[in-house]
Amino acid sequence: MQGIRTFFIAASSIAVLALAALFTASLTVALVGTLAVLSLARMFSARLKPAPIPVNPKHRKPQNMRVWNDGRGTIIDL
Repeated sequence: MQGIRTFFIAASSIAVLALAALFTASLTVALVGTLAVLSLARMFSARLKPAPIPVNPKHRKPQNMRVWNDGRGTIIDL
């Protein structure tokens, strides 16, 4: 009777450890899959960005920039 009880306790503990290892492995696979999908999405979204629009159009005249020192520091007036 003692041998059968020991066998069942050992078998159930091995089964619990196997389930814990399977759960950990499945979480690892899910995390790696999520990271792979996110990195692919980031790579493709970087390719799909539109061309930047220039801030200063070419037909506009450059503005006069005034620079002076008032004794406390240099002032740059754009």
